[in-house]
Amino acid sequence: MVENLESRNIYVIIPAYNEEKSIAKVINDIPKSIVKEVIVGNNNSKDNTQLEAENAGATVVFAPIAGYGNACLKGIEYLKAKAKPQDIIVFLDGDYSDYPDEIPKIIAPIDNREADLVIGSRALGVKQSGSMTLPQEFGNWLATHLMDWFYKVKFTDLGPFRAVSWHNLMLINMQDKTYGWTVEMQVKAAKLNLKCVEVPVKYRKRIGVSKVSGTIKGVIMAGYKIIWTIFKNL
Repeated sequence: MVENLESRNIYVIIPAYNEEKSIAKVINDIPKSIVKEVIVGNNNSKDNTQLEAENAGATVVFAPIAGYGNACLKGIEYLKAKAKPQDIIVFLDGDYSDYPDEIPKIIAPIDNREADLVIGSRALGVKQSGSMTLPQEFGNWLATHLMDWFYKVKFTDLGPFRAVSWHNLMLINMQDKTYGWTVEMQVKAAKLNLKCVEVPVKYRKRIGVSKVSGTIKGVIMAGYKIIWTIFKNL
């Protein structure tokens, strides 16, 4: 556990691909009184995502190669020049399905030295009807049970809304560039014996169509990558 959390900064990284209708809403709902900077990983959007994010006050970094993980990795790369070990990095999606005003709840276990990695669990929280598809629900169930069996760590969700200190994020050494991003972070944290906790979060229907759960190809590719990532890291 990293000390001196009192002097820490909070940075938010948001991966985004064609989220012009939602990205400003996400950024505007982030509690600015506690967040130092919001970084949007623009994953080669073909719409006005970059302009909307910049107008809302975010720093936008360009991630030209398609992939959720690629967008997150660009945000991390940007922070390497400024983040300190005790700083807290929050990840959330740009589609307005998460509730950014719940950031204080997400970072509290790290702030209180009770956790190294915090996952916002939609399974433990309140989900709007229709906000998660059946393939998403089943994928979460299967992945979390596999992690329990093989890594002896209990999760209920692979939710995108999460927080981790910069020190521990560097230890985890994220590599996945596509659909395996969230599960990679969780299995690597388990292997490092980091203390992982979940907090219940609210979840609503996203704005626009999901690039993963909104297509058959996306569901199949995401499911395959998640399972492969779990076994690859054994």
